[in-house]
Amino acid sequence: MKSKAKVLIFLLCITGIGVFLKGHVSGYLLQFQDRKPCACDTCLVEDEWLLQRANKSAEPFLSAKHNLSEYAFNWWKCLQAERRSYSFYKQTVDKLFQTFPSSPDFIERSPDRSRTCAVVGNSGNLNGSHYGRLIDFHDVIIRMNSGRTKGYEADVGSRTTHHIMYPESAMDLDTTTHLVLFPFKIQDLEWLMKATTTGFSGTSYVPVKSKIKANKDLVMVLNPAFMWYVHDIWLEKKGRYPSTGFMALVLALHICDEVDVFGYGADKDGNWSHYWEKLQNKKLKTGVHPGSHEYGIIQKLAEQKKLKFYTGL
Repeated sequence: MKSKAKVLIFLLCITGIGVFLKGHVSGYLLQFQDRKPCACDTCLVEDEWLLQRANKSAEPFLSAKHNLSEYAFNWWKCLQAERRSYSFYKQTVDKLFQTFPSSPDFIERSPDRSRTCAVVGNSGNLNGSHYGRLIDFHDVIIRMNSGRTKGYEADVGSRTTHHIMYPESAMDLDTTTHLVLFPFKIQDLEWLMKATTTGFSGTSYVPVKSKIKANKDLVMVLNPAFMWYVHDIWLEKKGRYPSTGFMALVLALHICDEVDVFGYGADKDGNWSHYWEKLQNKKLKTGVHPGSHEYGIIQKLAEQKKLKFYTGL
């Protein structure tokens, strides 16, 4: 009888321990499941509307481990009449990563913080906007092409963490800013390697800088497949290819948790002008890019609260 009582007590103890552990483990798992990948109320990485448009194979940046598909290469090579082969492109990329970091450098996702991005376009609607302090408050501040800050700090801010360019729009950078190359042809990759070292001596449709000041450890190169993805999925093949500004915006949606957009669209007079210059040709529109269509998508994203769109003056 005593042995039966001992067995019963032993079984009750085991059951109690099991219930205790189950409660604690379940609580831990629920707590883990409830943790968001970022500290925002709504993380872009979890947004179903954006996930439907995301193509996991289209990595935003090139890396030493990434292989561009021949299909994507053939689309990309038509952008500016590239005549050299797929194998030559791969050889060039191999050389590229002998000079620059083998993988992109950006803020990792964390449940303890929200990565905020300001994408700053070059529209004349920034003049008089007084957005400068708001722009400078962000973690990541993306500017592009000939965008500058000196003399315009009150409206466009003074900080830049990532500056997007291609050879024909290149400018010198300080040592803390990432140079983000948007390549449209193999020569753009060759330019990057030579302009940051011995000097570039080639020609293009406009004069390009032979040498450029930039921190080689902070160089990043957009993946040509990402360009194709933006054109195919986001723009539904409208226009010849996306504008630099629109690709920058989609890039921000991929690498940030909260995205604020400034300096896009026409100015108050309906002109597509730059905030630092007086427009001479008022018939100038958006060229080969579907500017109105891109602008409409940005407005839709703002209406659906995927980003905040500051339209300026």
